Amino acid sequence: MRPKPFIPEPVSGHPSHVQDKNSGLIWHRCEMRTLYVDTDRSQVVYHANYLKYFEFGRATLMREAAYPYKKIEESGYIYPIIKIEVNYFSPLFYDDLMYIHTRPGTLELVKLQFDYLITNAKSGELICTGFTRHCAVNTESIPIEIDEKTRRLWNSFPR
Repeated sequence: MRPKPFIPEPVSGHPSHVQDKNSGLIWHRCEMRTLYVDTDRSQVVYHANYLKYFEFGRATLMREAAYPYKKIEESGYIYPIIKIEVNYFSPLFYDDLMYIHTRPGTLELVKLQFDYLITNAKSGELICTGFTRHCAVNTESIPIEIDEKTRRLWNSFPR
């Protein structure tokens, strides 16, 4: 079942954030164009490539929050993905411009989640929604509490 339409509006003071008029949720937004290598024989983006787009969205959000993954890992934390969900609604094709919307989702003691929503930049059509759930581990792959800087980012993200 298709969710309610996503109707983004710019957020004052946050040039890379939009607020959905239907849900009221605020999302970080970045854009990306599909590459030929991302498509299958029918020129449709291959389903697994949406996971790369999710990664681009979360890496961009973290980089713009002045806490890129490289700094996280240098501080001794690693956040491997432990669960993924993607719900597809419409396809993207070669050379389509998309908006990747990302927001911090749930936050637990050792787990966190990013939520995603991808739209076609030209038509506004909803392409897919999903999430990635991550577990905080140290360099020996032992689960540990989420680092304080990441907690602050989750708690300070515009709601």
